[in-house]
Amino acid sequence: MYLLCIPKAGCAETVRVKGSKQKGRNRLEKKSTWENYTPAQIKACHEFCNGYLDFLSNGKTERECVELILAEMQEAGYKDLDELISKGKKLKAGDKVYRINMKKGIAMFNIGKEPIENGMNILGAHIDSPRMDVKQNPLYEDGGFALLDTHYYGGIKKYQWVTIPLAIHGVIVKKDGTVVKVAVGEKPEDPVFFVSDLLIHLAQDQMNKKATTVVEGEALDVIVGNQPIKVGRNVKEEDKKSAGKEAVKKGVLAILKKQFGVEEEDFLSAELEVVPAGRAREAGFDRSMVLSYGQDDRVCAYGSYKAMLDVKDVSRTACCILVDKEEIGSVGATGMQSMFFENTVAELLELLGKGTDLALRRTLANSTMLSSDVSSAFDPLYASAFDKKNVAYFGKGLVLNKFTGARGKSGSNDANAEYIAHIRSIFAKEKINFQMSELGKVDLGGGGTIAYIMALYGMNVIDSGVPVLSMHAPWEATSKADIYEARRGYEAFLKLAKRV
Repeated sequence: MYLLCIPKAGCAETVRVKGSKQKGRNRLEKKSTWENYTPAQIKACHEFCNGYLDFLSNGKTERECVELILAEMQEAGYKDLDELISKGKKLKAGDKVYRINMKKGIAMFNIGKEPIENGMNILGAHIDSPRMDVKQNPLYEDGGFALLDTHYYGGIKKYQWVTIPLAIHGVIVKKDGTVVKVAVGEKPEDPVFFVSDLLIHLAQDQMNKKATTVVEGEALDVIVGNQPIKVGRNVKEEDKKSAGKEAVKKGVLAILKKQFGVEEEDFLSAELEVVPAGRAREAGFDRSMVLSYGQDDRVCAYGSYKAMLDVKDVSRTACCILVDKEEIGSVGATGMQSMFFENTVAELLELLGKGTDLALRRTLANSTMLSSDVSSAFDPLYASAFDKKNVAYFGKGLVLNKFTGARGKSGSNDANAEYIAHIRSIFAKEKINFQMSELGKVDLGGGGTIAYIMALYGMNVIDSGVPVLSMHAPWEATSKADIYEARRGYEAFLKLAKRV
């Protein structure tokens, strides 16, 4: 979910419990999902989340997520759409295909029995997350330190990113086209990196600043070295002389040359993301939660693509689209606003013998979608930020957000009541525990998803995902029960949704 600087809005009817003196108590309030689970379901929930922990730990960038998902898709029998196009192959009901977008996004389709013009059932999530990106001319030396200059990506509280262990992930592409993968800071034997903070003893002026400026964006530079390089041939180590000016920087460049075969100039064509170091972890004595970087929105992406892999024969074509750049407005060639999805559906129709513009428009307009993105979770430590009657709670299931946006629902997709009723009926039939939510109090803040972009085609769309605590922080928290219910709800949608 990307950040809006102006508030999200809305209200919902509440129903008082007869005889209750508690103001605002709602008889629609649900029990914790854990209370409804059988021992077998509890076991299945934990097992599913074990895989999710691995996914989060190994997929800290968009590229890494695509690689992980691609390997599973190919094992499940999905075929590369571009290869089929080049070979002049045709598609039929039961075929499963995928297409990669610049190694940062992926679309997958399970062809249904119904004519595709009747519409698809689409799950859409994003696999980018807030972070710090290394600039193109990043490496410098100052005060005896070698540092990497960064530019933060997405909506973050900058002060949360100082003094924590950081890892560097991404690619460096050399002029000859060689792609060098980088992932440093995750293995036990790896070094980690960090952004420093002013010691509390000298921080009187800093502590009087607003939270938005207590750490400036240009101060989020990552310390990557402190040892000067030594030079000299055929001499003892203790006799080697200093490398002179910027000796620490030169030492770091020597390590990069030895370990990755790259020069300083290669930063110009690098995509390096600075993220929290370390594996995703179970949280709580009862291990009921997940604490990890990147759960917005990889928690929904994981449940979505797993539902696609597990769903059997489908009547309507099932689709899952996982995209990049949502955290900065879904822009660019790998964002949802690009033509990638529309062009891919057009290619799909051509292979199905329905390659006309009218067929494309009918397919998209008749489709239904769950915009699989996270929602805020009620935090008792900051209760004043939420409308308790219209907020998601940990452990109470998959979340439906009728709308997002800001203030008077600005910039929002607002789902139709008929469509919500249809989704409710599906979840009731499949016994999916779900809850309705808004992001927070009307005048406090706002956020958005890719829902409004897909709604431009005229299809029914609603936001549907997992409640997250500490959203956009370096470490976010989720409930395992909500993660598992989302996965179950997504599969139910793929099987049973229709145009309404």
